[in-house]
Amino acid sequence: MKKNKIPLMIALIGMVVVIGVVFVIIHQKTKNPKEEDFGTEVSADNANKTMEKWQEGVITYQGKDYVYNQDLSIYYLMGIDIEGPVQKASDGISGGQSDANFLLVADKETKQLTVFSINRNTMTDIELYGIDGSHLGTEVRQINLQHGYGDGMKLSCSLAVEAVEKLFYNIPINGYMSINMGAIPAINDAVGGVTVTILPGVDQLPGIDELEEGQTITLNGKQAYTYVRDRDCGVFDSATYRMRRQEQYVSEFLKKVKTDSGTNVAAAMDLYQAVDDYLVTDVDFEKLVTELLQYEYDSNRLYTVPGETKLNEVTHFEEFYVDEEAFYEQIIQVFYKEVEQ
Repeated sequence: MKKNKIPLMIALIGMVVVIGVVFVIIHQKTKNPKEEDFGTEVSADNANKTMEKWQEGVITYQGKDYVYNQDLSIYYLMGIDIEGPVQKASDGISGGQSDANFLLVADKETKQLTVFSINRNTMTDIELYGIDGSHLGTEVRQINLQHGYGDGMKLSCSLAVEAVEKLFYNIPINGYMSINMGAIPAINDAVGGVTVTILPGVDQLPGIDELEEGQTITLNGKQAYTYVRDRDCGVFDSATYRMRRQEQYVSEFLKKVKTDSGTNVAAAMDLYQAVDDYLVTDVDFEKLVTELLQYEYDSNRLYTVPGETKLNEVTHFEEFYVDEEAFYEQIIQVFYKEVEQ
């Protein structure tokens, strides 16, 4: 691999690890959207509910016509709540939960990257399996649970990809990468630490009493791990507080790598070797990095799936319900292009 590809390699792996990522390129081929998925008409008053066939490949939203942007490549990044290296699950329900979920959207025409952040507790259809791997049906549950059903490796990732595709109105995800959270310290320290201004909620986190809200600090590996990984489950909606920290860390990490032209090549290669055991992917890294070197990322292009967290009074688990109208508007903005009259 050529040396000038290394900095973005760190950024990509770092983002995946930091976010908690799963990132798979399925045979490095872009899947074409199905006509039945995108050839629909959408009412402005009920954006995502009632869709009727209108014209192949075209949808109507708020009086305007749109077509799916065929110039997009979409990758799903997951961070799994397992500390050690990747290993095959002992049964069909112990694959590990995806505590961080991001979509990386690369526009080949504009050469821009867009990042979508997905709350781990987002309620959506997932496929349920038994301990023996038998399929038990489909049920609406938290999206982070989907990765747990499977082998903890490629099968789990494939199931998670399908769940996210359905959540995003059947957009075609081109790849995935999942990294176990235990790799975060190595990622952070390989770039000399990442500087952040501490967000609210750090008082909930154990082991980093030296961090205070509003403080600007360059995080070491241990601090970075706690900052993006831990949360106080006794605090309502703590998953959202943590997601905000993950979003912030990823943006600052990318800025750091982009401006640090003195990144040590040997350290980058050591980093890749260090995280390799924590990684599940079907991606051709060199091909992907070569492509993404041409793209620009701006923190203004970080989207969060909109919605509200509610407490289930029966199970006492938190559930995040998507604001469908606001979400569909984001879908139109990011994944579609207006038809010129």
